[in-house]
Amino acid sequence: MLDARSTAHAAERVAVKPPLRRDALQAIRQVPLFAGLEDETLALLTHGALERGYRRGSWLFSEGEPADRFYVVLDGWVKLFRESHDGNECMVGLFTRGESFAEAAMFDRLGFPVNAAVAEDARLLIFPAEHFLTTLQHHHELALNLLANLSGMLRGLIRQLDQLTTQPTYQRLAAFLVTLCPSGAARATVCLPCDKLLIAGRLGMKPESFSRALARLREVGVYSERNCVLIEDVVALKRLASGGEESEGAAPGPRGCAPACQAGKAFGAPSRLV
Repeated sequence: MLDARSTAHAAERVAVKPPLRRDALQAIRQVPLFAGLEDETLALLTHGALERGYRRGSWLFSEGEPADRFYVVLDGWVKLFRESHDGNECMVGLFTRGESFAEAAMFDRLGFPVNAAVAEDARLLIFPAEHFLTTLQHHHELALNLLANLSGMLRGLIRQLDQLTTQPTYQRLAAFLVTLCPSGAARATVCLPCDKLLIAGRLGMKPESFSRALARLREVGVYSERNCVLIEDVVALKRLASGGEESEGAAPGPRGCAPACQAGKAFGAPSRLV
């Protein structure tokens, strides 16, 4: 299977790159790594990138594979995970439109420390490491953005570790649902971006805990039907997510995976980011 994946990646690197569409450029400008870059620098970076569509379940890379590229999500969802000895997945992170992943793995030359696969049909922009690193040498503002981006990843990891160790499951779920609500909305109906099993893993809980947490949120006007969630009072949900209501004792950490393995956009241990 790895040989087939490597062959597919080789084909990506030699494919003729079509011009980027306007919506792709808009998504790129949302990525913290590229924030504030001059148009000339951004054009140079994207000139070396390749846009591709992937179906759900497609593998992007495997643990140990050479980290010769990184990705920006234009649409859809991508999951990062490790596989335990018994074949179970240990979720590391979920990424969606306007987010990048795997950029830090380019620097230590030790290969990708986790697996990546498409959780829902996705369009991705693939940046070859060689072109990116060459551009980095000549554009200091890009280097500063990279450092800021890695610092933000570390802060995000710390926040998510704090959530896993101090927040009950329903509060974690409330915070996740808030991120799906349109900005400024008082009431919202949102669709879960991927399987509930994946979301449960991302939030450090078992599927049955996810169902109980969702039932608990009915107290603040949250109702679900299949993959859709109705939120009658977004403000109340935000208040609950931020700890504005008295909550039960923090839920115990997830079994089978250490908190660092569950917590968001880090590859591997807390001291090693991607």
